[in-house]
Amino acid sequence: MRKITVLSFITLDGVMQAPGGPEEDPSEGFKYGGWTAAYDDEVSAEVMQKQLKPADLLLGRKTFDIWADYWPTHAEYWPGVNEVTKYVLSNTMDKSDWENSVFLKSVEEIEKLKNSEGSDINVWGSSKLVQLLLEHDLVDEFWLNIHPVLLGKGKKLFDDSAIPAAFTLIESTVTPSGVIMANYRREGEVKTGTAGA
Repeated sequence: MRKITVLSFITLDGVMQAPGGPEEDPSEGFKYGGWTAAYDDEVSAEVMQKQLKPADLLLGRKTFDIWADYWPTHAEYWPGVNEVTKYVLSNTMDKSDWENSVFLKSVEEIEKLKNSEGSDINVWGSSKLVQLLLEHDLVDEFWLNIHPVLLGKGKKLFDDSAIPAAFTLIESTVTPSGVIMANYRREGEVKTGTAGA
């Protein structure tokens, strides 16, 4: 079985849209593209190397479109990104010029992929895809890069469709600029009780 890890840059209010630059994803009038740039430092760059370890990718179609335009000519920033398999959930696409791209049509195909042999699978961006994975309890780990900023509007990482699930913190770093970089692993059911009892 392959592990699915969701990696995301998010704000304190859960916005994940266009962290990398103003032109990355201005859809729905989003004006704050590039909101992570002010928080870059050597510590975050070091932790990012762990997050960019070789793994296959699972992407939503919109994220795939953005990446297919960028990464083939910028691979020096992420060695191996063009060689790994890019699985794309899409009902409208079935081919791409970006090498090693495979198109999936359903949650069932994602489940089959997860249960197959192969490398682990990382999900970047892809807010609707992440919400679908959480709805079907298909996320094994999170790497959340939580930035000390509120944006209000924008695509969110979480919505109300997720199946309740417990996670355990297995690694964390707080950068000098205040970014919390936290790795959580799925750990069973939600436990309830009375606080302080």
